[in-house]
Amino acid sequence: MPLADLQTVTLGPTGPTVPALGVGTWAWGDSLFWDYGKAYSDSDLHAAFDACLDTGLTLFDTAEIYGFGQSERLIGRFMQQRPEAVVATKYFPLPWRFSKQSVADALAASLDRLQVASVALYQVHWPLDFLLSQKDLMQALAAEVKRGRIGAVGVSNYSAKQMREAHGYLAEQGVPLAVNQVQYSLLHRKPETNGVIETARDLGVTILAYSPLAQGLLTGKYTPEANLKPAGARWLDPRFSQNGLTKLMPVIQALQDIGEKRERTPAQVALNWLVAQGNVLPIPGAKNARQASQNAGALGWELTEPEQTQLSQLTQSYV
Repeated sequence: MPLADLQTVTLGPTGPTVPALGVGTWAWGDSLFWDYGKAYSDSDLHAAFDACLDTGLTLFDTAEIYGFGQSERLIGRFMQQRPEAVVATKYFPLPWRFSKQSVADALAASLDRLQVASVALYQVHWPLDFLLSQKDLMQALAAEVKRGRIGAVGVSNYSAKQMREAHGYLAEQGVPLAVNQVQYSLLHRKPETNGVIETARDLGVTILAYSPLAQGLLTGKYTPEANLKPAGARWLDPRFSQNGLTKLMPVIQALQDIGEKRERTPAQVALNWLVAQGNVLPIPGAKNARQASQNAGALGWELTEPEQTQLSQLTQSYV
């Protein structure tokens, strides 16, 4: 039995039920930030896609702006052989999208790139208001649920207040808000203190945690001694500098120590901590089959309460 079969999460009150770990595909087709085409190829990504499905991870989270549509195109191509994948994608509220029709058109373009008739989850990428109000946007999304092109509606990067507002506008249309996708990891715990996690629980909204491994910092691959630079634009992040990595070592060491006791990697421990928070579905990236298989190993076991507390205390400064 695939590891991922052991734990599932239902997105929102009535959304799809999926494995408790998803797959983030920001890096699929993105050469600006992630070095796609140089550090890894389409065949690497195809192998990652297959490995995810082989281990039971079926939810792939993409967006129309990832690689300017290339991420969606790749998933669409890969799904021709493996249609069991569950796709979540995102709408970007660009300034010139000022009508409900523009939402329908953007969705149609995503469905075309993905080569599907509908997606399980459609999310608003950022809470940007230009000429299209949040109310009109949510009404347009609710209409697509009723039309059958979207299974569930989500938002991304919304504050607690913005989430409540979106939830209210959708409720008027008889449609629940399924998810709020936010940055959340041991090194970015703001959702715990800014009201996002608490509000999501109140409203029955599932948290999708993006960058759950802090873009690789929590894998244990980057240490002051290794002097290894990440590919793409990540090296600009001061946390990848010698000083930044030195500061992170107590956290990395704890992940390694806990992992060694349990025959797990630091990444698997960091992801398991997120799952243990409840109502949180991490979506780590995977650029090859090895990373995909490793991510799946975050499921099927549980950190003890003392281990969870140790990691929480070590990362208190990131709250």
